[in-house]
Amino acid sequence: MISVIIPCYNHGKYVKETVEAVLASSYRPLEIIIVDDGSTDDSRVVGEELSQEFQEVTYVYQKNAGPSAARNNGISKAQGTYILALDADDLISAAYIEEAIRVLENDPQVKVVYAEAEKFGSIQKKWKLKKYSPRRLAKDNMIYVSAVYRKADWERVGGYTDEHVLVREDWEFWIKVLKDGGGVVCLPFVGFYYRIHENSRRKSMSKAKKNDEIDYLNTKHLDFFKSQLGGPLRKNRSWSRFINFFIKD
Repeated sequence: MISVIIPCYNHGKYVKETVEAVLASSYRPLEIIIVDDGSTDDSRVVGEELSQEFQEVTYVYQKNAGPSAARNNGISKAQGTYILALDADDLISAAYIEEAIRVLENDPQVKVVYAEAEKFGSIQKKWKLKKYSPRRLAKDNMIYVSAVYRKADWERVGGYTDEHVLVREDWEFWIKVLKDGGGVVCLPFVGFYYRIHENSRRKSMSKAKKNDEIDYLNTKHLDFFKSQLGGPLRKNRSWSRFINFFIKD
């Protein structure tokens, strides 16, 4: 089984479409856990209606605690061997889960599987993701949050870090999962659709927040950055390896 965890904060107008996209998946068995993160819109009404209409859907309410806490809450209740964290305003293709699990079943060394992606909504275009490597992951994140992985790896690394200094908490999660090795596969088709709208979190990320996040990552994962970049992650991330060649902290 795969467990699809859908954190939802004030996305009542989107979550039904997201759930329907998962239910259209070619893969079974699956379960969907909607975690309402203290929404103030009609998310509760929509979530409860979906859980009553579809046997595969469970609705959970929690006080507002942020997306990492919501994902951890849902995954702690998940029955699946595999996990897909899907934001309540995003979509997946019908083939995505089946093809991702095929890879994970056939190769135990692969830890994470994702697919090519498109942005839609206020922007409509292909999402040009960089090719994965540990060194590239040390400087930036190219694996969106909605990749497929084993629940055992979530347990092994202690789940998503629930620290408000992290805006790109998925990046830190992939560092935890992959810094000790393991394969990553990007499926050669569009399997994920990332909605862009006025409330998209990444659009509002300030330089100060990015710098605070870098300081936190260096505190928690300096060993990884030293192995890949020869030193800490720098504020100018793309120049980190060059800077570390000349400056030793």
